[in-house]
Amino acid sequence: EHLKAFDDEINAFLDNMFGPRDSRVRGWFMLDSYLPTFFLTVMYLLSIWLGNKYMKNRPALSLRGILTLYNLGITLLSAYMLAELILSTWEGGYNLQCQDLTSAGEADIRVAKVLWWYYFSKSVEFLDTIFFVLRKKTSQITFLHVYHHASMFNIWWCVLNWIPCGQSFFGPTLNSFIHILMYSYYGLSVFPSMHKYLWWKKYLTQAQLVQFVLTITHTMSAVVKPCGFPFGCLIFQSSYMLTLVILFLNFYVQTYRKKPMKKDMQEPPAGKEVKNGFSKAYFTAANGVMNKKAQ
Repeated sequence: EHLKAFDDEINAFLDNMFGPRDSRVRGWFMLDSYLPTFFLTVMYLLSIWLGNKYMKNRPALSLRGILTLYNLGITLLSAYMLAELILSTWEGGYNLQCQDLTSAGEADIRVAKVLWWYYFSKSVEFLDTIFFVLRKKTSQITFLHVYHHASMFNIWWCVLNWIPCGQSFFGPTLNSFIHILMYSYYGLSVFPSMHKYLWWKKYLTQAQLVQFVLTITHTMSAVVKPCGFPFGCLIFQSSYMLTLVILFLNFYVQTYRKKPMKKDMQEPPAGKEVKNGFSKAYFTAANGVMNKKAQ
C-alpha cells in the first residue's frame, strides 16, 4: 500500500509537471508508472558501487562468450530499429524538418512501438557497465559513461509517455545506425585475429559527435519552423544533447588531441595499454563493453 501510494504521488507530480500523457501508449510495458525505470536506474548505480567492492580482491572475469553474444544481440536489435524507423517514417510521410505527433495516423503508432524498443534497449545497455565491473575495467567507468547510460534510460521514459512519435524519431534513427557500427566493432574485437583490421575505432567517437550535432540541428529546425511539436521538449532535447557534445568533445581532445610528453611517447605508463596509437580509454565514451585487447 505504501509503494502504491508513493507510485501515485510520483505519477501525479509528473502529470502535473508535463501535462496529459499520450493515450496511445497507455498500458505499454513499464510506461504507466515511473517506478520501474527509477528502480532499475538505482539498481544500476548500486551495482557499480557494490560490484567494484565485490571484485576488488577477486580475479577479473573474461566473459568472452557472453560478450560475443551480447554485442551480436545489440547489433541485431539496432539494425531492426533502424530499418523499422526508416520504413515507418517513410510510410507516414514524415517531414524531416518538423513532424507533429498525430498527423501520420497508424504510422505514428508504428514509430512509437519502435521507440519503445529503443527506450527498453537503454536498460539492456546497463550491462555495458556491469561487464566493465566484472572484467575490472574500472578506468572505463567514467562520469561520461555513467551519465550517458543512466540519463538516456530515464529521458526516454518521458519521451515515450509524452512525445512517442513525430519529431522524436530522428535521434534514435541516427543512434541505431551508430550502434550497428559500434557494437559490431566490439564484437569483432573479441577475436585477437581481427585486431589488425580494426583501425577505425577513433572514427566512432567522431561519428558520435556528428550524430549529436545533427540531432541538435534537426531539433532546432522545428523551432525555426514550428509544426505543433511541444516547444519545451525541443529546448530540453537540444540542451541535453549539448551536454553530450561538450563531454564527448572533452573526451576526444583528452584522448586523441592531447600531445603526449616525450617520455610518455617512449614508454607507456604502467597499467595503461596502448596499441596502434590509441588508449583503451576510447571505449568509455563510445558506450561499449570491449577492450581492444580481449581477455
